[in-house]
Amino acid sequence: MAERTLDSLRKIPLFQQLEDDDLEEIASHLIERRYPKGATVMEEGLPGDYMYVIAEGRVKVTKLSEDGREKILEMMGEGAFVGEMALLDQAPRSATVKTLSNSRLLALSRADFLSLLRRNADLALHVIQELTRRLRETDEQASSLSFLRVKDRAKGLLVRLAEVSPESGVRMTPTLTHQQMADMIGTSRETVTRVVKDLKSTGWLAQEGKRYIVPLEA
Repeated sequence: MAERTLDSLRKIPLFQQLEDDDLEEIASHLIERRYPKGATVMEEGLPGDYMYVIAEGRVKVTKLSEDGREKILEMMGEGAFVGEMALLDQAPRSATVKTLSNSRLLALSRADFLSLLRRNADLALHVIQELTRRLRETDEQASSLSFLRVKDRAKGLLVRLAEVSPESGVRMTPTLTHQQMADMIGTSRETVTRVVKDLKSTGWLAQEGKRYIVPLEA
C-alpha cells in the first residue's frame, strides 16, 4: 500500500513540489479509507479530526439551507483535498462531504497535519495557496449570484468544472445533473434545463451522456 500511496501523492498538486523524502514522511501518516458511492465522509456541524486527500473518485461538498434543502458548494475529484479547515481552527465541520462515486481517500489526522505544516514550509505554502484560491472562487460565486444572469452563471460553472481530456483533447465536465447545476448556481432545475437547451442550440455547448463539452477557448 505504501508505494501506491506514494504514487497517489505524486499526482496531487498539493504535494507535487515536495521531495521524495517529504512524500515518504507524509505517506507514513496517511490512512487509506474506501467509500461506496453516496457515503458521507464528513458531516456539517460535527467535530473534525481528519482531513482527506482524494486519491480516486469524486465527492460533493454541501451545506443545508435554512429550509433544509441541500446546496452544493463544490464538486471535487482526484488530487483535491477536503476537511482541512476544521483541523486548522478546531471548529465544527463547515460543510458535509459525500461521495459521488466509489472513492479511495487518504486520511490525515489533525496532530499529523499540523506537525507537517510546522516542519515543512513548502507544504504550508501550498495549503495557503489552495485556501486562497478557494476563497477567491467563493467570492466570484457570491458576486455572480448577485450580478450575473442565470445563463452567464451556468456558463461560468461549466467552464470552471471542465477539464481538457488528454485522450480526446476536448474540454469536458465531470458527470453533472441539471439539479446539481441548479444547486450550485442558485436557481431551479427547470431554469437550468432551459439554459442548457439554449446553450446547445447556439453551438456553445455539446453533451456526451451526462457530461458537457465546452469550447477550449472559453
